[in-house]
Amino acid sequence: MGTLCISGAALFKAGANVSTSLVEADYDYSILQAEALINSLTRYNWIDNYASLNADVKYLLEDACSNLAAIYLINYDMSGYTSRVEAQTMLDVLYDRANKIIKELTDKKVQDFVNNA
Repeated sequence: MGTLCISGAALFKAGANVSTSLVEADYDYSILQAEALINSLTRYNWIDNYASLNADVKYLLEDACSNLAAIYLINYDMSGYTSRVEAQTMLDVLYDRANKIIKELTDKKVQDFVNNA
């Protein structure tokens, strides 16, 4: 189980047509991978410092983490979606949103906000 988001958030973003062969362990694994990527890309360990974060920052991290985890879930098996275009559009939207958040979290002004929030 992850820290930054719950499996329900990732499943919600993966949509109604996400593969039904996935199990809770798959969701958790996807979340842990997303958390590690966020920590690595932002060069900050959000997990170890989670308790001290402002609620707004936690929501940003939850958004980024659930977006990335949903990408992994959709990528697992796209055959349930109405078309590959539908799945690809979902992947593109999730990727764009996760990238924007991660970019913001690496910005010095945002880091100052996080540290002073």
